[in-house]
Amino acid sequence: MSVYKKFLGQTMVYGISTIASRLLNFILTPIFTRSYGASALGVFTKMYAYASMINAILAFGMETTFFRYLNKHEDKKQQVYNNSFLIVAFISTLFLITGLVFTEPITKWLLNSNMSHYQDQKRYVQYFLWLLFSDAICVIPFARIRADGKPFRYSIIKFVNILSYVLLSLFFIYGIPLIIKHDLPGAAFFQSWFRDKWVGYVFIANLVASALTFLLLVPEFLKVQFKFDRDLFKKMLSYSWPVLIANLSFIVNENLDKILLDRYTTEAEVGIYGAVCKLAIFLSIFNMAFRLGAEPFFFSYAKNENAKVTYAKILEYFVIALSILFVALTANIEILKYFISRDAKHLAEYWVGLPAVPYLLVGYVCLGIYMNLSIWYRLSDQTRFGLYISLIGAFITIVFNIILIPKFSYMGSAWVSMATYGTMMIISYILGQKYYPIPYNLKKILSYLIISIILVFSSFFVFHRNIYIGNAMLIIFVAGIAYFEKNDLVKILKRG
Repeated sequence: MSVYKKFLGQTMVYGISTIASRLLNFILTPIFTRSYGASALGVFTKMYAYASMINAILAFGMETTFFRYLNKHEDKKQQVYNNSFLIVAFISTLFLITGLVFTEPITKWLLNSNMSHYQDQKRYVQYFLWLLFSDAICVIPFARIRADGKPFRYSIIKFVNILSYVLLSLFFIYGIPLIIKHDLPGAAFFQSWFRDKWVGYVFIANLVASALTFLLLVPEFLKVQFKFDRDLFKKMLSYSWPVLIANLSFIVNENLDKILLDRYTTEAEVGIYGAVCKLAIFLSIFNMAFRLGAEPFFFSYAKNENAKVTYAKILEYFVIALSILFVALTANIEILKYFISRDAKHLAEYWVGLPAVPYLLVGYVCLGIYMNLSIWYRLSDQTRFGLYISLIGAFITIVFNIILIPKFSYMGSAWVSMATYGTMMIISYILGQKYYPIPYNLKKILSYLIISIILVFSSFFVFHRNIYIGNAMLIIFVAGIAYFEKNDLVKILKRG
């Protein structure tokens, strides 16, 4: 089997499971927007924005470090697993204990002097402390499953996680009210404590799903040996801390806009922005599926003679697929927008945020390419460059969001997101060609990117999201790609 088919096969398994899981989650988007107002969805968006940032700290860069040292020290695989898990477990436990002790000060800070929802917010904080702890200690066991080449096991566990979350969320939103309304068995029990339209039940559903995931990963937990290799730890730490800062900076880039929106605007505007961000979920899914398949593959393939040529070719195909998806999403935005609508009375409550979508999508395109390009500093053990690039991105995110949000609200955040990831992508390419040159076909990659961006902005702003014109441009774009890439595609398919 050719290396491209092997890579594609693993990525497809991760991709299908990720798509299935995210689509189940995506189903909840119209349900949440119809069940809760923009303000309640703003609380939801804000809490998960903070959670994403804390997750990066708790993981401590150990996922990437685990893959790197697993292939760098093949004679110490168990020690690498032990160290990686014990470090994350220690940090997560310390975080949980500290958070539980200081729950009240954290709650007051999040409420920003508005104490009207204090008790609810305090419960949210407690739920998220346990949720973050549970998710963090599962990071390394999940990484081990990927490193062992078991994409199906990984996919099943992730699918069970999201399915349980979706079903339990639906039970809280529709099931319990139905039981109470029709006085079905258990109605008296539910009526004694149930609060209709309370967003906290979504967080409880997520916490239960994470607990179930923990149980499914017990076989991986049992493989941990409580033996700590100090010498190996020092080496792993020197690799991981720049990855930690880089990951944290990346999460800042991804989520700080929502936090600053909450500070400078209203919860309703945060909710609108959070909803339109959901429309970019398909590009996010594609990027995530690629990362899940690519990270272990790139590290394990690094010793091959033609590794750099292979990496270059993979980026070409990645950009082609990403560009097609980019154009397709914009062409059909008039259909997708109904996933973020409310009831007939508030049908277009979230649609006012649609003009932000093209800029968010461009940002995700740049992010996907950056993730692909970033392999150079991971493979060459120069993770400090990932730190530098991410800090530059964080600086752009912080400064320009503070400048633009008060004047342009979430549109300013969308512009900053695009500028941040575009800058990080360009810097990573330039530095990569200097310190770990990979022969990328820059002319071809730029051609597809520029054409797709022109088509997207034409479809959205010139032709006013006309679904027929947008899909006609998509068909022409795909036909052109098929014509120019037919020879390479035939060669790959013929390789056994």
